[in-house]
Amino acid sequence: MRIFNKNLRLQDVTIMYFTALAALMVILVASYQAPTVVEVSGLNSNLSSHLPPLPMPFRVPLDPRGDLRLAWNISYANQEIYMELRVAELKHGVVLGMSDRGELTNADLVVLWNTGNESYFGDAWSDSEGHVSLDRQQDYELIYAKQRPDGCYLLFKRAFSTCDPRDYLIEEGTVHIIYGILDQPLTSLEQLNLSRIHTGVQRVLMLRPDTPSPTLPPDVQTLDVLAPNVIIPNQETTYWCFIQTLPENMPKNHIVMYESVVTAGNEAIVHHMEVFECSPDVRDVPEYSGSCDDKMKPGKLNFCRHVLAAWAMGAEAFYYPPDAGLPMGGPGSSRFLRLEVHYHNPLHISGRRDSSGIRLHYTPSLRRYDAGIMELGLVYTPVMAIPPKQHTFFLSGYCTSKCTQTALPPGGIYIFASQLHTHLAGRGVRTVLVRGGKELEVVQEDQHFSTHYQTIRVLRKMVTVLPGDVLITKCTYNTEDRSKPTVGGFGIMEEMCVNYIHYYPRTKLELCKTHVDTGYLQKYFNIINSFHGNDQCVCGEVSVTEQYSQLQWDAFTGEVLDSLYNTAPISMHCNQSTARLFPGEWDKQPVPVVTSILEKPRYPCEGGALPTSQRLTPPV
Repeated sequence: MRIFNKNLRLQDVTIMYFTALAALMVILVASYQAPTVVEVSGLNSNLSSHLPPLPMPFRVPLDPRGDLRLAWNISYANQEIYMELRVAELKHGVVLGMSDRGELTNADLVVLWNTGNESYFGDAWSDSEGHVSLDRQQDYELIYAKQRPDGCYLLFKRAFSTCDPRDYLIEEGTVHIIYGILDQPLTSLEQLNLSRIHTGVQRVLMLRPDTPSPTLPPDVQTLDVLAPNVIIPNQETTYWCFIQTLPENMPKNHIVMYESVVTAGNEAIVHHMEVFECSPDVRDVPEYSGSCDDKMKPGKLNFCRHVLAAWAMGAEAFYYPPDAGLPMGGPGSSRFLRLEVHYHNPLHISGRRDSSGIRLHYTPSLRRYDAGIMELGLVYTPVMAIPPKQHTFFLSGYCTSKCTQTALPPGGIYIFASQLHTHLAGRGVRTVLVRGGKELEVVQEDQHFSTHYQTIRVLRKMVTVLPGDVLITKCTYNTEDRSKPTVGGFGIMEEMCVNYIHYYPRTKLELCKTHVDTGYLQKYFNIINSFHGNDQCVCGEVSVTEQYSQLQWDAFTGEVLDSLYNTAPISMHCNQSTARLFPGEWDKQPVPVVTSILEKPRYPCEGGALPTSQRLTPPV
């Protein structure tokens, strides 16, 4: 078969070639859609007038003065989040965004900007140097822009996941919100560099359970644990401690709810608060109101570590399930509570007084179950360490099947909330339930975790833990800025990996944590020292912390340590509330084996759907 005509001229071939090329260019241009921004004509634009007024149950001040405020609502059915930004005094625009850890670079942004004549709203992103560009895929939908007496209001929405690689995935856990104010008009958005404007960061839990608040009993009473009219120090960070004494011979009650009490005007300075119960073994704790970091503070404050309540900026009231309450008062409890308030005062405001704290709602009508708090994760010990200069390093702590089989009741326990905890190197925490070697469900996960934002989080679905189950708490760390190993311990530059789970019915099991077997760790020190030509063993002659610091840290040293933690036997701390181990053999236990891991859920833009929120259902 003949394809080409032998009489076909070079001119004809050339014309055909350029015709085909032009057609291809037309197709490419037609298929490309340039970013489309929304022109905002004035500040009373209703772009979705059919939308009924939306309640905004969640809100948080963004800046230290409270001039910027973010409020939001969640549609789990549509996998969307509605956000309302209030700007007290709008100049030439505002920037709101989300990034992995609050960085101004590689951030997902939404921008309102003014050219001097017109205002525009659009989805944008920042590059590795903070330069801002419009996003080709516009995923933020502006619903209205309104000017009210107290400021400019912008209401917009976005899907949890857009499948746009430049967009932030909104998921369970901490979200780092960044914000910025535009003081000058922009002829185009590409003029904007985030490093050249006034910016800040705020952390929130964006996704919350959509469960209704339980009704409080008619005989509920309140106890305010408040700072005693403190003058907030004019420094950026202050941790203030205050000891409060309960009435003598207070009978047993159940805490059924608690909420924050923040002094008016201090909403942007009071960052987070916690109430701790002191150890019942400490009979007298002296009065104290002062810095938690004061070296002259009473030593007995260190025995006040049992968390009763925790609140962070933006958190709402915490309710216990209808069948459970946290015991307060009665035999075996302490009369002393320690309030800890974190003041974040970057503007160094002077003379501001504060009486913030936490209001406990309790009832003498005891509920069916006592709620309890159990520690999962790693024991506070230097035996567990993180090598220096690590972008990502994992440590895991186990609550083994042997411990749950020994300590839990036949019907198991029900986890309804948890509080994750690490120190400064922590980047993520995940606790997963394992049954029969298979990951069954995630108890709590936060892959954008920050030690500066720690609060008790209600689970969207209650988790049942049965005797024989395993709970694995895995923490992610970054030590790129450190030249020495980071060991486990209580110091802020040491590390922890903990999940305080809130559950019922309360058991005698208060701590279910592990660390690597110390004998195998000594073998590791011998092997690494020998590999690097240091045959003189100092094992046992110096502390574990010193042995870690004396190692020559390179890729091999870190990889072998990681392998040791994942394969060597573990020591199980299956502790009762008396701090004594349950009867049994707990040393040199095997690391739990996981044969099947959970798949990450698929989002609608990926052809899947997340499970809808489920109400907390108490057991029958």
